[in-house]
Amino acid sequence: MADTLERVKRVVAEILKIDIQRVGDDSRFVEDLGAESVQSIELVAGFEEEFDIDMDEEAALQVKTV
Repeated sequence: MADTLERVKRVVAEILKIDIQRVGDDSRFVEDLGAESVQSIELVAGFEEEFDIDMDEEAALQVKTV
């Protein structure tokens, strides 16, 4: 699980162009990390690519924390 969390953090940091150290286990995408709506869509695409999965975009956009 730790490896998965680190991969998620890496994707978040890359998409939001922030230092990975800012991405905590429970960081909120908008409030804590400053994600904008366009970046939320980019995050979904980044997770799909990193984990080779298909995500329901509408459901994925409801996720608020790492």
